[in-house]
Amino acid sequence: MTDRRPIVDLTDEEARRGLLLKWGIVPDDVIPAWVAEMDYALDPVVHEALLRAVRDGVTGYPVFGHTPELAEAYAGFAGRHYGSRVEPEWVLPVVDVTAGVRLALDVLSEDAPVVFLVPGYSPQLDVAALTGRRRVDVVVDPDATRAEVDLDQLDALFAAGARTLLLTQPHNPWGRVFSRSELAGIRDVVVRHGARVVSDEIHAPLVLPGARHTSYLDLEGTSEHAVAIVAASKAFNIAGLRCAQLLVPSGRDRAELAAEPIARNDSWSPLGVVAAIAAYADGDGWLAALIERLDAQRTLLGRLLAEHLPRARMRPMDATYLAWLDLRDYGHDDPAAVALERGRVYVSTGTAFQPDLPGHVRLNLATSPERLTEAVRRLGTALG
Repeated sequence: MTDRRPIVDLTDEEARRGLLLKWGIVPDDVIPAWVAEMDYALDPVVHEALLRAVRDGVTGYPVFGHTPELAEAYAGFAGRHYGSRVEPEWVLPVVDVTAGVRLALDVLSEDAPVVFLVPGYSPQLDVAALTGRRRVDVVVDPDATRAEVDLDQLDALFAAGARTLLLTQPHNPWGRVFSRSELAGIRDVVVRHGARVVSDEIHAPLVLPGARHTSYLDLEGTSEHAVAIVAASKAFNIAGLRCAQLLVPSGRDRAELAAEPIARNDSWSPLGVVAAIAAYADGDGWLAALIERLDAQRTLLGRLLAEHLPRARMRPMDATYLAWLDLRDYGHDDPAAVALERGRVYVSTGTAFQPDLPGHVRLNLATSPERLTEAVRRLGTALG
């Protein structure tokens, strides 16, 4: 059995030193609960691997292309955690998940519109345009209890000329884990239209008790039309080390990517490779403790909302540490701005994920119970 390693909360001073964006850009009297970083110390296994690498001078270029040790480590991790069969030759390093999405669209997708589930991860609202393609949206009803992909909408958009679905699952910001049957329904529509799927699965290690992640690539009949992008960055708090992985089961697709100039995909970090290998190979104990903490935080948030923001609606949260809150009943088009001005809490505005959607925020709960309690208390005072 893998040894459990405790989750260590950073002090405010430690967080300001280490989390330069999340904590570093806000005044000292503001609680930051916005960008997707956790207020926890690194897994000691990852920390020690990085220290060894720096002592050894691992600060030059990474190995370009397929990196066997990283590929083997991820294949083992996916097998243990999801029951996935990932062949090591599928695994290609990329700088981060959004860069991997862009690479897949640039090289593998037809020059045609890209379907995106909205609200959606804010940087990816623009990624289709960066590749010269138009984004077309499957818009989720904000009053729906659970975010679901409307297969009729998806079918109509493919019929009208779209050729790629950019799928985020587990979903950010909704926190949904799509079931195997839901993914099979998506696959059937995609196959019917000869389209492609690019599946962003960065939050897969952060599925909470009560749900189970199924990679889109685990479904029969997807290997020739789909790729997935994964990373240890969200689960192990190592986004700044710059290393994600593109999973490419199709030999034809791998050949196309290998034929591209190095400048297409040459920016990941050797320290990111070191950290990812350590996380995938030896991080199970710390990750198990993290899931326990996030599950407890999810429960605590539900109680705090009932006490301080009883008119808030939080969608069922299957995964991630990012809660999507509907605060329209409090009457503010931009409750995030009100929360910052009146409550000194920095949450992400909902319009970053869907520009025409008022009254929503995304709240990061990956902090200490004490900070989360104070943040929600302040939100209640500011909005209520």
